[in-house]
Amino acid sequence: MTGTTPTTTTAGRTGPAVSRLSLIRWSDLSLVPVVLVLMLIGFVVSPVFLTADNLIGVVQQSSELSLLVLGQALVLICGRMDLSLESTIGIAPVLAMWLVLPAEGGRFAGLDALPPWSAIPVCLLAGAAIGAVNGFLMLKLHVNGFIATLGMLTMLRGLHVGITEGKSITDVPESFRHLGKTDWFGAPAAVWICLALFTAGGLFLAYHRHGRALYAIGGNPEAARAAGIRTDRIVWAVLVAAGVLAAFAGILYTGHYGSVAATQGNGWIFQVFAAAVIGGISLKGGRGTLFGALTGVLTLQLVVNVMTLGGVPALWNQFLNGAIIIVALVISRYASGERQD
Repeated sequence: MTGTTPTTTTAGRTGPAVSRLSLIRWSDLSLVPVVLVLMLIGFVVSPVFLTADNLIGVVQQSSELSLLVLGQALVLICGRMDLSLESTIGIAPVLAMWLVLPAEGGRFAGLDALPPWSAIPVCLLAGAAIGAVNGFLMLKLHVNGFIATLGMLTMLRGLHVGITEGKSITDVPESFRHLGKTDWFGAPAAVWICLALFTAGGLFLAYHRHGRALYAIGGNPEAARAAGIRTDRIVWAVLVAAGVLAAFAGILYTGHYGSVAATQGNGWIFQVFAAAVIGGISLKGGRGTLFGALTGVLTLQLVVNVMTLGGVPALWNQFLNGAIIIVALVISRYASGERQD
């Protein structure tokens, strides 16, 4: 996982040129001490904390959320945001199962329109289509991205409830179960897949010209356009990639739990933004690294795990997540020196 440092001009904005990239900057490691402190607190709170089963459980529970954070981080770096990712993680698997499951004989009646092997490709295509529509609304119709993706989030949530009639789908295709239950080298496959995707994303941002262009677009889109960067095309591709990542997170989550819950993904977007902001991703674009975003995810999950082992009721998790977001925004505000209007 690598990070990039855009060339800054005034007020922290980026210019058209992007500096040569270093692998990891010291600022990218700012959450590492926090993670270590949380692990020490967890050890004091409960001897169960440092067991292999507990730590593997933490990273597996982080894997699906981390994919959404990965997608959102890319979108934020290029100066946009996508709220609909939390609905995509639920509706993409639902659409796939609706098309491939038989119309009779199961708890959930599908259309039986496609063969079972196509479930995963259909799920990923659904995510890509959602990202493409978001891009069309923002880049062609010039609709405000926040409002457009908020509307998409609400619409997809309604579609999810409408198709499933508010019930969970338990007749999950075997391909979904395989990815969610398989272990590689003693850890869930989902964990290795997420690490591989973060590594690939970090290398893309660091060494590929289109990856470096994301920082230029997020820092100063007009300057990037003047420098010959095809800003709209790149942003559109990033939105599609974010939709695919959210759909893939839906596959892993569904396989992990063996069903698609009626509320799958509800409220996740707040954790996604919290992890990204804590990890150093700027809400104004052009700044941040995927390594920082990944440590943000681990920090959130460790806080929840320590609280759970400490006997704090899960009903307080929502309050804690909200408090973490506010604290992270305040820290980000004063660390960057920029107003967050």
